[in-house]
Amino acid sequence: MSDPFDLGDIPEEETARGPSISERAAAGVAAPTPYLDSLNGPQRQAVEALDGPVLVLAGAGTGKTRVLTTRLAHVLNTKRAWPGQILAVTFTNKAAREMKQRIGALIGGVVEGMQWLGTFHALGAKILRRHAELVDLRSDFTILDADDQVRLMKQIIKAADIDEKRWPARQLANLIDSWKNRALAPDQVPKGESFAFANGKGAELYAAYQARLKTLNAVDFGDLLVENLRIFQEHPEVLEDYQQRFKYILVDEYQDTNVAQYLWLRLLARGHKNICCVGDDDQSIYGWRGAEVDNILKFEKDFPGATVVRLEQNYRSTPHILQAASGLITANEGRLGKTLWTDANDGEKLTVRGVWDGEEEARTIGEDIEQFQRKDHQLNEMAILVRASFQMREFEDRFINLGLPYRVIGGPRFYERLEIRDANAYFRLVAQPDDDLAFERIINKPKRGLGNVAVQTLHQAARAQGTSLWRAARPLIESEELKPQARRALTIFVESIERWRQLMPALPHTELAEQILDESGYTEMWQNDKSADAPGRLDNLKELVRSMEQFENLAGYLEHVSLVMDREDQEADDKINLMTLHAAKGLEFETVFLPGWEEGLFPHQRALDESGLAGLEEERRLAYVGITRAKQRAKISFAANRRIHNLWQNSLPSRFIDELPETNVEVESQGDTYSYGPSRFDEGGFAGSEYSSPGWQRAKAKAGNHATPPRRAPMIDAQATLIATSAPDAEGFERGERIFHQKFGYGCIQDIEGTKLTVEFEKAGTKKVIASFVERP
Repeated sequence: MSDPFDLGDIPEEETARGPSISERAAAGVAAPTPYLDSLNGPQRQAVEALDGPVLVLAGAGTGKTRVLTTRLAHVLNTKRAWPGQILAVTFTNKAAREMKQRIGALIGGVVEGMQWLGTFHALGAKILRRHAELVDLRSDFTILDADDQVRLMKQIIKAADIDEKRWPARQLANLIDSWKNRALAPDQVPKGESFAFANGKGAELYAAYQARLKTLNAVDFGDLLVENLRIFQEHPEVLEDYQQRFKYILVDEYQDTNVAQYLWLRLLARGHKNICCVGDDDQSIYGWRGAEVDNILKFEKDFPGATVVRLEQNYRSTPHILQAASGLITANEGRLGKTLWTDANDGEKLTVRGVWDGEEEARTIGEDIEQFQRKDHQLNEMAILVRASFQMREFEDRFINLGLPYRVIGGPRFYERLEIRDANAYFRLVAQPDDDLAFERIINKPKRGLGNVAVQTLHQAARAQGTSLWRAARPLIESEELKPQARRALTIFVESIERWRQLMPALPHTELAEQILDESGYTEMWQNDKSADAPGRLDNLKELVRSMEQFENLAGYLEHVSLVMDREDQEADDKINLMTLHAAKGLEFETVFLPGWEEGLFPHQRALDESGLAGLEEERRLAYVGITRAKQRAKISFAANRRIHNLWQNSLPSRFIDELPETNVEVESQGDTYSYGPSRFDEGGFAGSEYSSPGWQRAKAKAGNHATPPRRAPMIDAQATLIATSAPDAEGFERGERIFHQKFGYGCIQDIEGTKLTVEFEKAGTKKVIASFVERP
């Protein structure tokens, strides 16, 4: 299939075009440029290279934003272009506002008329409103949000007589969004991808969805650029007008652009060819939402003769931090290459520490924070960066016990998350059925046919009787006030709550919690949800159940949650920062803690399974981003055992640890907290495994090679302790042997590597599992 957006390479001679005679004359006498004096050599080169395409490879902490804003100010100050002739693209509205303010500060005064400075979506919407009729829209079109989009897709799925429970609307929404990110119209969707939904009806439903949008005079966010591309393709005179209008194009975070954004920029840049893209291929970490690192890697091919400027002098971190991050990222093949350096003193080496489990990891980090605090280290200048949000729970509970204030950046605190609030509402109602707030929250989660009319009837009955919703529900069920479907749904709901209440005295509260979430359909609701955040929500629910083990009963757990939520209202300016690695991009802290560096967690197994080598390289870039957030010190930790999916698992240290240069790393001794028995290691590392770990052998030697079994962590039952400490190798198993795994079911062994088995499971596909977690049928 030919690509309608195949632009071809821009001839090299065209990229050298300078300003015309009239433009040079209009520039007049050069204006003073004091803002250039404070720039280093490469920064100044990037600012002054105004003619032709320019790629600025800006490493972490090298002054990327400063270069971008100074370049834009330089264009205006030298009168190369008026504000309305500059297209400046950012990824957030906040970045656009800050850029405008900084430009004004550089050239003195408020910058007026920069109507083309904004996000891709904002600028795409502006162009689309001007030419809406060219794509069968009116200029007052509506932009649908995610919820409206899913509701509309539900209508499309229902009209096509497709089972929405089997093929959820949210899954279709994500699929269509991915196609729009790649600028694919319904008739351009590959047949194989169309089969990803409703047995081949994906593209057909996409076309029906687009037709329905036109009827409603509406677009979604993906359309804001896709419809722009359609206008440019079908109406070249419109494209030419914008190409001539924009004398200069500046793009921030170019490594995060998707295909549609890339095509949009290339089309517009074919006019004056003065496009400057600033980005860092080593910080491309958003592939899961459509970003294409190849866009920045092929810039020189797209724009022959382009000037490439590398910003490598770092103003943030110490040499040890930079050298460690640079040594790690060199393992990636897909990169243009640069080496960060700094004039600062060496500073502290990165530290690597092994602990027994996640609970001990949270405890030791909490102790470190308290020690730093005693030395007048501000909490604001400390951050804990986790790979998965479920890791936050142990840290939050630890900080609450220690009385350390904290904030979660980029998302709610653990107990504030939607799925946790929902689950706790179920538990509250079982423990105390007169809790109307809990009743209202979960009466229709998941949807069970109790609409607004039924709930309103229930409210009226409760008010008339002067009682709670729960107590009003039973007589309402026995009456004829509700429709049969609503009456059946309410009956099942009430009987379920009563059954769970009866189980409270006899059943351990953790088992009861799992039973409530499963039998209510709440877990299944998220299992059927195909959105990007659904797996994380399921992980959080499993972490929630695990966290309940430390309490004597359900009432004790609920009291703890109430105290936690009450403490959250106590504000303090100085707080520890807790966030995911993805949310940390662009931020910096004096001290950074990086917990959970274990195989399967980081690099994340899902990324490896879905994207292979590309997924591994993006995970490594994420590690690079994490390390380079640190200004003075970075502290990495990993656990010998990790409770994942409510099962204890042996954990292998992340391969990223042994990719760090030895000269920049110091191993912290933890005594016998983390020790492998002699059967786990030979002189070459992890015996017979691809994860051979000579670096960790050095760590063992430094910490003391204890042959005694590790100490038993609190709250680990006997079976889990036996599994974790014995960790037998896989010599008893053979290739081709049939085995059983508690989570994945039956499977056949394909390969054996030390204690790890590669198993082709009948239902779960190919997985790597530790031999101690499987058994013979």
